[in-house]
Amino acid sequence: MKAVILTGGAGTRLQAVSGGLPKPLMPLLGTPLLERTVALLRENGFDRLCLTLCYQPQAIRDRLGDGSSLGVHIEYRLESTPLGTAGAVRNCAGFVGRDPFLVMSGDSACDFDLRRLMEEHKEGVTIALASQAEPLPYGLVLTDRDGRVTGFLEKPSWERVVTDRVSTGIYALSPDILSYIPADRPCDFARDLFPRLLELGVPMRGVVMDGYWCDIGTPRAYYQCNLDALDGLYQLPGGQRPPRRVVPCRDRARLMRAMSEALAEFGADLTDGLTLSDSRGRAHLAPMADRSALVLEGDSAAVRRLEALAKKLEASLK
Repeated sequence: MKAVILTGGAGTRLQAVSGGLPKPLMPLLGTPLLERTVALLRENGFDRLCLTLCYQPQAIRDRLGDGSSLGVHIEYRLESTPLGTAGAVRNCAGFVGRDPFLVMSGDSACDFDLRRLMEEHKEGVTIALASQAEPLPYGLVLTDRDGRVTGFLEKPSWERVVTDRVSTGIYALSPDILSYIPADRPCDFARDLFPRLLELGVPMRGVVMDGYWCDIGTPRAYYQCNLDALDGLYQLPGGQRPPRRVVPCRDRARLMRAMSEALAEFGADLTDGLTLSDSRGRAHLAPMADRSALVLEGDSAAVRRLEALAKKLEASLK
């Protein structure tokens, strides 16, 4: 599969700690974010990548080369003047071809199941959504019960907030979407293209993703992302450790009771925390000793299923 990574931004808000380094090359626990992103894409079946370049393009070229050392093939498209996020993707039309493809921001960290996003995509645009308790810095996406996009709110004030679901800047696109992007002026996905597609009735869906997502655009967010990786909230792509997740909660013993009751009929082993094994994988769940949270470890798919259940039960406990 093919993916376009947007890596042209200057990262102005991050320059207080970046020293002028391109934002996608900022290190996350010693490895540039962009290499983490490439590893995530490779693990999800994307082996042909196109990177859009504008700010310090040679630094990114020098770091990644043709991608062979990272197990992928990389091409580049250079913007002599900024084209906007959608315009930059249109500039990759020759790379995209005739099949659906993924668009991903080069300055956000996540561990989403991107293969699932492509499987969910049928036509038009499919937007990866994340739930955020503090959604003001992001673009909010309104959907109906079937996931169809009904509206957008770009960085609203609290008085206008009607959802916690935000766009992550990760999209599955059908190639015909490129024809809606103007060639004679800059065009941004959130500000320009998506509202126009909504007016024209182009199919657009939102899919709520499980897992971690963080835009590292500010120093505070950047440092928090590193801490989240240390704490296991962000499962670093390309790592050799088994998948590990941390689920914060108000009462870890009470949540463990709810999990044990919910999984008893599925043969969960309760002799050492909670262990669940079936044909789809194995996962272990136990309370953390130093704070009110549960830690999950095991096979990726099994860990994600238990994480989703833990979050659902935590929200239902009063």
